[in-house]
Formats: sequence, C-alpha cells, structure tokens
Amino acid sequence: MLKFEDLIQQRERLKMDEKKIRLTFPALFNETLHKYGNNNAYAFVGEKPKSFETVNREIKSLTAFIEKLGIHPGDKVAILSANMPNWCITYFAITFMGAVVVPILPDFSATEVWNVLDHSGARAIFISSALVQKIEGPKPEHLKTAILTEDFSVVFSEKKSLIYDPSAVPEGNYEVSEDDLASIIYTSGTTGRSKGVMLTHKNISHNAVNGKKIQPLDQNDRFLSVLPLSHTYENTLGLILPMLCGSCVYYLRKPPTPAVLLPALAEVRPTVMLTVPLIIEKIYFNRILPAFREKWILRILYKINFIRKKLNAAAGKKLLKTFGGELKFFGVGGAKLNRTVERFLIEAKFPYAVGYGLTETSPLLAGTNPKNSLFESTGPAIEDVELIINNPDRKTGEGEIWARGANVMKGYYRDPEMTREVLTHDGWFRTGDLGTFDKNNNLYIKGRLKNMIVGASGENIYPEEIESVINNFRFVVESLVIQQKGKLVALVHLNMEELEKKYQHLKQDMTEKYEEKKEELIAELKEYVNSHVNKFSRINTVLLQPSPFQKTATMKIKRFLYT
Repeated sequence: MLKFEDLIQQRERLKMDEKKIRLTFPALFNETLHKYGNNNAYAFVGEKPKSFETVNREIKSLTAFIEKLGIHPGDKVAILSANMPNWCITYFAITFMGAVVVPILPDFSATEVWNVLDHSGARAIFISSALVQKIEGPKPEHLKTAILTEDFSVVFSEKKSLIYDPSAVPEGNYEVSEDDLASIIYTSGTTGRSKGVMLTHKNISHNAVNGKKIQPLDQNDRFLSVLPLSHTYENTLGLILPMLCGSCVYYLRKPPTPAVLLPALAEVRPTVMLTVPLIIEKIYFNRILPAFREKWILRILYKINFIRKKLNAAAGKKLLKTFGGELKFFGVGGAKLNRTVERFLIEAKFPYAVGYGLTETSPLLAGTNPKNSLFESTGPAIEDVELIINNPDRKTGEGEIWARGANVMKGYYRDPEMTREVLTHDGWFRTGDLGTFDKNNNLYIKGRLKNMIVGASGENIYPEEIESVINNFRFVVESLVIQQKGKLVALVHLNMEELEKKYQHLKQDMTEKYEEKKEELIAELKEYVNSHVNKFSRINTVLLQPSPFQKTATMKIKRFLYT
C-alpha cells in the first residue's frame, strides 16, 4: 500500500509529465494519435468519418504538397473555405510545418478578402469552390498559388505541373516551438476596422487545454459544427479542443438552415454544440414562444410563474429531443444572450453554458458548464487566466475588464501602435468590455465601453441592455439603440411576415388602416420599453429598420454602420 508521501510524489510526477507536453499543435496531435488513433475525427454529416490515423496521413501528404508550393516556416498561407474535414487537415498541415495560417471568414466581401491577403502577405490560399469568385481579378503580388480545399487541385500557380499526391511524405523535419506564430486571425468587428490578431501555438493550445477542464469530454463525444472555423471561437473550441479529447466533429455541406440542421441533428445526435445567441433566440421567438401565444388561455397561463416554469420544462424536453436527445453541452458565446431566452433555457433544464472571450484572448476568458450556469453571468475566469475590473466605479463596481494569461495574443500584425493601446507593459489586455464581479468572482458583462452612452446628467447608459428589452417585444427581430442630438433612438427591425399575416385583412381592405396598426405597434413598443428600463434609459424615438442589420461572424450587429 502506497504511503501518503508516495502518493504526493506520484501526483507531482504526473503533473510534471503533463507539463512536458509542449503546447504546440503537432505535439498535442501526436498525443491524440497515440491515445485515439483509430477513433473517428472528422466527417460530413451522413458520411463515414476519417480516423485520426487517416487524418495524420493526409496531413503529411498535404505538407509535402505545400513544400512543393515553395512555402517555408514563417510564411503566411490563407484559408478561405466553408467548413469541411479538409479545412482541418489544411490548418494542421500549414501549422505543423511552422508556417502561419491566415483563416478568412467566408462572408468577407471580395474587397475585405483582398485587404487581408495583401496585409498578411499570404503566399498561397486554400479556397473552397463556391468562394473562388472572391479572388478573381487583380491579386496581391505575393499571392502565387490558389488550391481548392475540396480536393487540393490547383486553381492557379506560378509553379508548373503541381499535382497533389496523397501518398507523398514531407521532405523536411520541422520543429515548432510554443512561442511560434500559429495564426493571424482578422477580426470582423463591430467597430469597422479589421485587425490581424497574432496568436501563437501556446496561446491557442493553452486556451483549449484549460477549456477542456470546464466540461469533461472524451472520444465518445460528437460535435456538430455550425459556426465558421475561421472564427477563433470555433477554431479553438470546435477544432483544437475536440482534437485534444479524441472527439469527432461533423460538418454540414450547406448553411445551417432549419431544413439542413434538423435532419443533421437527428443523424449525428451531437453531445456538444457551440453556437451564438442568435441561433437559440430564433428558435425561442419563432417556434417556442408562438406556441404559448396561439390560444388566449395559454397566453394568460404563461404569465403565471409556476405554470410558466412547467410549460417551459415540457418545451425543454421537446427541444432536447429536436437536438438529437444526447446533448450535454450547448455552448453560447460571441454576444450577449437575451435574458428572456436564458430564463427559458434555465426553466427548460436545457444544457446551455455561456462563455466570454475575444479573438485577442484565443478566445476564452470566462465560462462554466451547464450544471453551474448562472443567470446573466459568464461564470468565473477559466483556470490560469487572471481577470480584474480596472478602476471600478465606487458605487456600482463597474469598470473595464482586463485580462492576463498565456492565452493573450502576441499583438496586432504590423500594427505596434494599436498593440500598445490594448496591451499594458506588464501583460494586461484591455478588453474594451465593461463588467462587474459578484462575491463569488462570477463575471457579469454590461456592454462595450465604446458603445456606452453618457446621459445628460453623466449617468452610464448601456444600449445592449435596452436592446435586450426591445427584442422581447412581439414582432421584434432585432434592434439597435443609438444617441441622436442627446436623445435615445431605437432602430427596430420587425418580423414583417408575421405582422402582415396578423393584419392581412386590414392590408387588403385599406392600406391606411394597416399603416395605422403599425404606428400603434410602435407606440406600444415605446411604452413597453420605457416601463421596463430606468428613467435615464428611456427611448425618445422608434424608427423602423426595413432590412436586417449587417452582422459579424458571431452575429453581432456592426454598429459603426448605423451610428
């Protein structure tokens, strides 16, 4: 029988062994290969998954092909592609040889794509067939090659007779260190300026390793991917994290519309999904809430607390079944979750968990698992990450969130001045987000510092909080609160289809009467909002936004376009 001292020494040895594993993608992948080589790794929904052994062989053959392109360690290689198993293989092939991957969001315009390629100095690009038109026309001088992600065939190249050989092996032996640059991710932010965030192997790997500690996962878990792999949220937590755990990730061949997503959920029966708030908010407001409004008796009963909880619990069981019945972690990040929707998820006993982070922090800073989810909180800082509220308000405790840890970026590519603006000399990253901590160190996000509006008497007004109230009103899809001439104005996008359906008879009989109903609705909305916010946050004007707001990859409204 082991003595207590022996147990302590054994535990310390295990900790040392864990520390010996370098935080680089090739080192972590080799660990996975050793533990889970025969396990399923990546697949399209409805197709046979590739094992980690198969993926390893394909990484090697693609590395050999990249060598033929004249790519060396430190060179930049872009990926502009829809999600697919070959996206993952391409990402690993580039980074395993010490080159730097530049993932580009598929919804970037041709101009934005050109700017990223030009600014990053990418020498080659892997691109899916549906996006090739975005690189047609003049190209940056240093971009020499384009390869199709689907089959690695050549779109164009200055090198002749380039053919991908699936049996090839790399000529070089590559040593990658933790502090080597792995990726430059260009943000599609709400402020309008796209910045190249430099993330090292250690930044991303450290974040994935500590993300794994939040929710136990293993080789039996199945991820269904619905967010772009080129976004750091999906990249770290939907690619590197499942690789660490030996889990399988399934991809959709088409955008995740209900017609595509519902059969995919039934087929895969995912245990893990990573999403943005808009996905679950649409489900609640378009499918669940209308069911409780169809009959007058249900409308009345749904307003009574204990009955609403029972109704939500029943709806939650159906929702879980819709998601395949085996979901244990439904991650929500990238933007603030609507409080009414979150209350539903709690009462429905749906396994949701909210996380908080930024591209600059690889991304995760705070988060928890479904068992410990706390209403309107992102939970505590993840392990090995420090979070503080800088210069908090004496009364409210609110202030800018600062973060420090091994997951904080190296800086903005080719922009030392902007890097100095957000990184302090002692390693703190200024997030630009306002927040508070409770007594248990759970973090609550108030909004973006740049979005905060200062009222006439100097009070802080958070437009995101007002928007949350507006978005709970019937027929409202989304909203944006801005300040004009010292007054608060709400830009509101309504579900016109539902509105026209409700007042169809009026529209057909008299257009004037229909317009009157819309004006009544706007007046009702204004009254509703102003009765649910403090006196400083009351809106002065409601303006209808005829089309959906333009959004970032995580479905946050690009505010700079409307302010």
